[in-house]
Amino acid sequence: MREINLIVIHCSATRVDRDITAQDINSAHKVRGFSSWGYHYYIRKNGKVEPMRSHDEVGAHARGYNAKSLGICYEGGLDTNGKPADTRTLSQQIALHALVSKLLKEFPGSKVVGHRDLSPDKNYNGIIDPSERVKECPCFNTADETWE
Repeated sequence: MREINLIVIHCSATRVDRDITAQDINSAHKVRGFSSWGYHYYIRKNGKVEPMRSHDEVGAHARGYNAKSLGICYEGGLDTNGKPADTRTLSQQIALHALVSKLLKEFPGSKVVGHRDLSPDKNYNGIIDPSERVKECPCFNTADETWE
């Protein structure tokens, strides 16, 4: 079993009025040159959690952080106009919290972050300011959530 100390939350960066399946993610990641889907879990709008990569398999979801992390992606993240927004359904929120809580028990001491929180701190103030974010994913502030 590999060492895990980071759980990274992502969104699929797809519009709330469109559906994207785990297989769609797999196809898109293969086009980008990945061997398969880059995440370990995918959460559909209805709250269904779909396992993707095993925990022993290094992900392809957060460059520079994959070796010791697990990636969770939820369907959505963009409003109907294609702008970043917290589009999580109640079912997704419940499923995400349950999954993260389970993973924190399995990998105690792990930190939970959004993909955007791994952007470089360009002004070196110790905070990833909105202007420094490489992307908005996961379109909500993971630090505002209670995970355990």
